[in-house]
Amino acid sequence: MGASKSASFSVEHNEMATLFKALSHPARIAIVEYLLSVDSCICGDIVNELPLAQPTISQHLKELKNANIIKGNIEGTPICYCINPEILQNIAHHF
Repeated sequence: MGASKSASFSVEHNEMATLFKALSHPARIAIVEYLLSVDSCICGDIVNELPLAQPTISQHLKELKNANIIKGNIEGTPICYCINPEILQNIAHHF
């Protein structure tokens, strides 16, 4: 296995690659679309909308959160998820 060449590219290029990698799964695209339509929700709301099990949705939410595409604000026991508007602006800037 060869060495990573990511150090040869700018920080911005690497950040965009991380964002697009997180968005490269159809379930994550569906989650982002749903969050855009409702502003914020808890995991159970997404489970009710998509044909995936709760653990699978949770894993996808984790990937989106790690890439800063979504935010998770703790409101009591459940975590309320929403889109990170700064990331959307950053993605739009590249298109």
